[in-house]
Amino acid sequence: MKGNSSALRKGRFSEAGRIYLVTFVTCQRNAIFDDFYLGRLLVDVIRKESQFTDTLAFVVMPDHVHWLVQLKFKSLSDTVKTVKSVSSRKIQKETGAQERVWQKGFHDHAIRRDENLAGVARYIVMNPVRAELVKSVREYSLWDAVWV
Repeated sequence: MKGNSSALRKGRFSEAGRIYLVTFVTCQRNAIFDDFYLGRLLVDVIRKESQFTDTLAFVVMPDHVHWLVQLKFKSLSDTVKTVKSVSSRKIQKETGAQERVWQKGFHDHAIRRDENLAGVARYIVMNPVRAELVKSVREYSLWDAVWV
């Protein structure tokens, strides 16, 4: 199959009230968010999207995002699409670049009721440590979790 993410999503649906772990990646894995200011810009977009979701945890890595989110009434596809399109416009305006910011599509995992949410959140926010970007999560500022 030729990387057609919409075909992969066909027949899938999202539920209001459900919690999802979502991952989306920058185009060609460009490390856009090595630039702290652009990372904070994305954090602001994620936080503003919280009017449609409950953000439980997230981390902005140099070339991708992990987001633990509970849907309110907007679909998961629409939620991610909004974050990606708003952040793309803001990043392009800030940098003057016209290249695509995000790869098409995203990966999601619906959290089962028996999964430990705090454990999933810990896994998310520890990404910079596992990637050896920092020695402690306290040294990395592009993350948040409701448990902290």
